[in-house]
Amino acid sequence: MNVIKVIIPAYNEERSISSVIKDIPELVNEVIVVDNGSTDKTAEQAKKAGATVLSEQRKGYGYACLKGIEHITKSEEKADIVVFLDGDYSDYPEELVKVIQPIQKEGMDLVIGARVKEKREAGAMTPQQIFGNALACTLMKWFYGARYTDLGPFRAIKYDILMALNMEDKTYGWTVEMQLKALKSNLSYTEVPVKYRNRIGVSKVSGTVKGTFMAGYKILGWIFKYGMRK
Repeated sequence: MNVIKVIIPAYNEERSISSVIKDIPELVNEVIVVDNGSTDKTAEQAKKAGATVLSEQRKGYGYACLKGIEHITKSEEKADIVVFLDGDYSDYPEELVKVIQPIQKEGMDLVIGARVKEKREAGAMTPQQIFGNALACTLMKWFYGARYTDLGPFRAIKYDILMALNMEDKTYGWTVEMQLKALKSNLSYTEVPVKYRNRIGVSKVSGTVKGTFMAGYKILGWIFKYGMRK
C-alpha cells in the first residue's frame, strides 16, 4: 500500500477547510494544512477536523507548500505519493482517488487535475484565469511540446520525484515551476479531468487585481526563463 500525504496551503479559509478535510478519502495517511498567516480560525478548524496543522507566516503559496514538504521529510512515516489540494473547497477532494490512479496503476510521475470546461461550474474560474491558463499551456507547448491544458492546483506526484525537482518558487509560480521541471527532467505525466466549483470566499489571487497581475508575471517569468535556458 502506498503512503499518501496531502498538503493544503490555507489562508483565511475557516469557512471551507473543515469540508475539504472531511471529503478527503480515508486511504490518505496524513492531511497537512499549512496555515499561511491566517487572521481567522483556519488553524483551529483544521485541527478539529483531524489535520496536522503547521504555521508558515511568510506569505506565499510556495512558502506554504515547502513547509508541508519539510514536515514530510522529517516525519518517521515517509510518503510515496504527495497530493496538493486547495483549501477553498473549489476542488472535489473525493476525486483524489482518480488523481492518484495513474501513479498507482501506470507508474506516472506526475498527475495534474485538469479543470476542464465541461466539469466546471459556471463562474468557478474567472476570465483572467481561463486566459492565463490557456496562454501558459500554449507557450509550454511551443517551447517544449508539452501536452498540458491546465495549471490546476489539484495534483499528485511521487515523493522521490518531488524531492528531486528541488522546488524553489515561494509564491504564485509554484504550479508552473513543477510542470516545467517535469518537462525538463523528462518525467512521465498525464492529466485527469476533475470537477471544479465556485470556491467559498474570495480568491486571494484571481479575486484581486494585484494577485492576478503577480500570478501572471510569475508564471510567464518561469516559462520564459526555462525557454531561454533551452
